Amino acid sequence: MNRLAGALRRTFGVVREHVGTDHFGNKYYIIPKQKTWTGRLVRAKRLVEAANPSEYEYMEGNIPIEWDAWIRGRRKEPPSAEELMTNLSNREQVKLRAQEVDERDQALLEKEIQEGLVATPRTVAIGHASAASFGKETVSEEPTSTAQSFQPGSWMPNPKK
Repeated sequence: MNRLAGALRRTFGVVREHVGTDHFGNKYYIIPKQKTWTGRLVRAKRLVEAANPSEYEYMEGNIPIEWDAWIRGRRKEPPSAEELMTNLSNREQVKLRAQEVDERDQALLEKEIQEGLVATPRTVAIGHASAASFGKETVSEEPTSTAQSFQPGSWMPNPKK
């Protein structure tokens, strides 16, 4: 029976088994381990068929981390729908808690500034000090050079002690 199934697979192409679909619409498949007509063993492969197949429209996070771990072989079993929903709700709770902590820290900082415990931040970085235009309001279009003031023998290293 295995030989017949293998012959059919080789004849009609690679058989891929649908494993699951995520909430973005990406479909996940596995191609089982099989032998070629020459008897060579081909290992199992895991594939994803993107819901949005255009590469230039891909955004980070279009594949959930659980499915990414399955595709890369970091986990043996594909994630279940319950696991995906639980992890999604946990991530949302962590985001809400982080936002609350940021708001609390910002309120505490403003309170400390009003009480005079912390100096008000007044430093504004306009440019780098080594730039030729640092401190100037407008950038000059004329070329600048230090070639006229450079003197090769003007600097001497400290004598060794």
